[in-house]
Amino acid sequence: MGKRKVPDLYRAPFPLYSVKVDPGSGLVIVAGGGGASKTGIKNAVHFLELQRVGEHEFSATLLHAHDTETKANMNVALADDVIAVGQDGNCCLMKFKHAQSKTKPAAAKDGNSTQKSARRRAGKGDKPVQDSGDSTELKDETSQIQVNGLAEVQSDENPQDPLQKVVRFSPDRSLLLTGGTDGHVRVWEFPSLKKKHDFKAHEDEIEDLDMSPGNKLVTVGRDFSCSVWSGDQLAMRLNWHQTRPGIGDKTYRYMACRFGAVEDQKEALRLYTVQIPHKRDRKPPPCFITKWDGKSFLPMLTAPCGSDVISTLAVSDSGTFLGLGTVTGSVAIYIAFSLQKLYYVQESHGIVVTDVAFLPDSPRGRQLRGNHEAAMLSVAVDSRCQLHVLNNRRSCPLWLVLVSCGLMVVMVILLLQNLFPGFL
Repeated sequence: MGKRKVPDLYRAPFPLYSVKVDPGSGLVIVAGGGGASKTGIKNAVHFLELQRVGEHEFSATLLHAHDTETKANMNVALADDVIAVGQDGNCCLMKFKHAQSKTKPAAAKDGNSTQKSARRRAGKGDKPVQDSGDSTELKDETSQIQVNGLAEVQSDENPQDPLQKVVRFSPDRSLLLTGGTDGHVRVWEFPSLKKKHDFKAHEDEIEDLDMSPGNKLVTVGRDFSCSVWSGDQLAMRLNWHQTRPGIGDKTYRYMACRFGAVEDQKEALRLYTVQIPHKRDRKPPPCFITKWDGKSFLPMLTAPCGSDVISTLAVSDSGTFLGLGTVTGSVAIYIAFSLQKLYYVQESHGIVVTDVAFLPDSPRGRQLRGNHEAAMLSVAVDSRCQLHVLNNRRSCPLWLVLVSCGLMVVMVILLLQNLFPGFL
């Protein structure tokens, strides 16, 4: 662990704010942009094809770039083939279609057919391959992405600077949830987009929200509170200080929240929250992760997670791993059971990590992951997308440990007999 070089999987021509992975196809969807300012920086959603090259190397190919004109894409949620994107104070829904079209490669000038991708980023820092414009260089199978706009709703009504901060689909895909700088949570029925709830959840802007399979909504605001809601009614407020007595009420604020499954326990559920210092001191205090029972919402464990301020949180599909990104560009993976750090790369990105996402626990996701225990994507304002892999932790079988112990005892006895005749 520590400072090391992680190869860039892909580099976009604009700052990246979100990354998601389609479980079925394995498509990586990255989004971002430069906003409405006339700087020449584009705003777009890019669709990447992730491939494993060998055992430990990966590459990403740009399949399609969907231009969003003057609107930067700040946050993204994915539900099957529908993407919900936060653009300023609105939530824009798009539908994408991934199809394979076969084309015959024309003969090259030297009589040999060639294959070339539109843009390829290799895991070992290969230079991008750009289309030469020569119609003779075609792929046998070209992945086609079609993106169509579905609808758009106003998700933040801040009169000064409206901005949707977070968007989520409910686990059963029946609801779309948004939160913004006006402190309101808006719940929309999906796919009709009929507004179901609109309520003031926090006095300040909403940082994060998530919904459990039982439709319990948890919201995190900059007003130091983390709240549990049943519909639009407040059920309870969480107090992580119970696990850390002596910490002042407004010394830390909640930054992120995520529900997660429990491996090998189908009925169990966990909630994870991240707490960051409200003010930065010359000697930075640590950030904390808290694990809660996802049904009773009682705190189970709190652990420090370094002095780098956490900027984003993700939980793997199995609930085994937590992924963290920081404002200094560092990336970490923790084991959810004990909140122990397993992987850490200091300043892997040059600036704040805006989103992280594990490869899904689907057939395609497991195929891409290979023999690694976990693989997590990270994106940052530095326009880079990286892939972090967690190697399998080697474990010795119990019989091998017992045999080794027995052999060591025999060797010690023989050594003592040799040094001290008549020892036994």
